[in-house]
Amino acid sequence: MDATLETVSNLERKMSISVPMAEINSEVVSRLGKLSKTVKVAGFRPGKVPVKIVEQQHGGQVRSEVMSDAIGKNLGEALEQKDLRIAGLPKIDVKAKEQSDDHFVFIASFEVYPQIEVKDVAGCSIDKPTVKVGDAQIESTLATMQKQRATFEVTEKIAEAGDQIKIDFKGSVDGELFEGGSGDGVVMSLGEGKLVADFENSLTGMKATDQKTFDVNFPDDYPSKDLAGKKAQFDVKVHEVLAPVLPQIDAEFAKQLGFEDGDVDRLRVEVKKNVEVEVAKRLESRQKDLVMKTLLDQAEFDVPQALIEEEGQRLAEQMKENMKSRGMKIDDAPLPKEVFAEEATRRVKLGLIIAHIAEKHELQPKPDQLKEVVEEMATGYEKPQEVRDWYYKNPQRLREIESYVVEKNVVAWVLGAAQINDTEIAFEELMGVEK
Repeated sequence: MDATLETVSNLERKMSISVPMAEINSEVVSRLGKLSKTVKVAGFRPGKVPVKIVEQQHGGQVRSEVMSDAIGKNLGEALEQKDLRIAGLPKIDVKAKEQSDDHFVFIASFEVYPQIEVKDVAGCSIDKPTVKVGDAQIESTLATMQKQRATFEVTEKIAEAGDQIKIDFKGSVDGELFEGGSGDGVVMSLGEGKLVADFENSLTGMKATDQKTFDVNFPDDYPSKDLAGKKAQFDVKVHEVLAPVLPQIDAEFAKQLGFEDGDVDRLRVEVKKNVEVEVAKRLESRQKDLVMKTLLDQAEFDVPQALIEEEGQRLAEQMKENMKSRGMKIDDAPLPKEVFAEEATRRVKLGLIIAHIAEKHELQPKPDQLKEVVEEMATGYEKPQEVRDWYYKNPQRLREIESYVVEKNVVAWVLGAAQINDTEIAFEELMGVEK
């Protein structure tokens, strides 16, 4: 086997590999001989089929399989000899004009992993977000819980954020009604950001018996490609506006939340505990994001396009599954690559940086760390052993835990090396609720 390597760009490589045809022919003969002992051919006893007959019927397929195996074997050996790590899958080209009776030649085009260098983080300044959790924050949480359990009553007032509105509507594009664009007696919630902005803004301010015709501009990234970037016209008739009625924070409210004795004080204590746990999780997540941004700023290198495309495809499939789970109709057409390119690039780059730091500073997860995380996951379930088994018996799930622990180790390492600034943020900002 002879291999010649060509550098096409910083990460792109092209390798031409020549394999003696004698090796190919020898393997073909060997496989045909083995096949003759098992193949069934009318007129011949099992194991007595002449090799020539087997070759006539199966020779093309066997030769194709041998060549495919030869490509994988010889490419692997050539990469090992030249100490190359492929990023993604290689493209294989077998050019007929380069073949001869003596040699089988193929060309592999691929990308290699970049040389990663991360600048010293010791001089970096990273904010450490902090949040106060006191009585005001507990009351804010209880207020959110009230809104979540609100009932709605018909009102004569105009519709505003927080209200529900019951409508008939018909939507058309260029005068043609479109699928999913019409409905009768449909109740919609305002102020939750779930509706297209132009549609929600037009409904806001309407009241019972109002009728209106208005235009709606669908955003370019709207999930339905038939509507993305288009202008639609809607005819709307309002049946009624429903305003929220908040429950009182009393014994009945506490009972609805699982406190059978209706003890409101005990409810507040439990809410405080839960809020503190949730705040800690969100602070950890925000801190991780700040560390990751710092790492991205401290590392400059080209990212293999093959890995970006793989991650983009994964993100697209993830989005489709998420949309299907929410009851949205999604066609089988692939989502545009450019929608995910930026996020896919960021994720791949971060993954390479984290792997580099973890290897360089020996931050790989230890068994006790993995056990601790699995125990945390299992604690909240009625049958924790089943959860433990669910992780430990599935290598893929355990790898996800390992990745999580590696990230935590890298974040801790960066925070230990960088300059940290405590920065207080508002509770409402962290929790994503309105004041």
